[in-house]
Amino acid sequence: MADPQLVMYEEEFVQIQQVCDKLIRDANALVVFIVDKNGQLIATSGDYEHLDTTSLASLTAGNIAATGGMAKLLKENEFATQFHEGEKQNIHIQIVGQRVILVVIFDERSSLGLVRLRVRKANEHLNDIFESLLRKVQDPSIGNSPFAEITDEDIDNLFND
Repeated sequence: MADPQLVMYEEEFVQIQQVCDKLIRDANALVVFIVDKNGQLIATSGDYEHLDTTSLASLTAGNIAATGGMAKLLKENEFATQFHEGEKQNIHIQIVGQRVILVVIFDERSSLGLVRLRVRKANEHLNDIFESLLRKVQDPSIGNSPFAEITDEDIDNLFND
């Protein structure tokens, strides 16, 4: 079954942003962002003004797709965690709930061990948030969705005018 389209409600967006903000502090990271697997930026935290976040989000999703292909060749489902080490900055990438990608950029003020520890905790919180969001999308009556009261007849009438 195909994944339903990701719909973001304000309540979950605020919760996701809080997790990102906490992860920045707890991991002593420079930037944290969350991207869907299509490359759309969902949330950011930290010092990201100097980054081309749109390109970085797109490239991250492409990276996940490419390593997903390698994983399949090795008869793995996916590589849920990736790490890229640079001279000055490092990137830790984690797939969350098989739906979104958590990216943490950090430098020498932090360590891979600390980042991995804090990402593990953030991953748990994000999984809970996205599971709740998925339930809302699948059952619009949950959470007083504005779409709950729209019927097929309403949609038909809209296009018949």
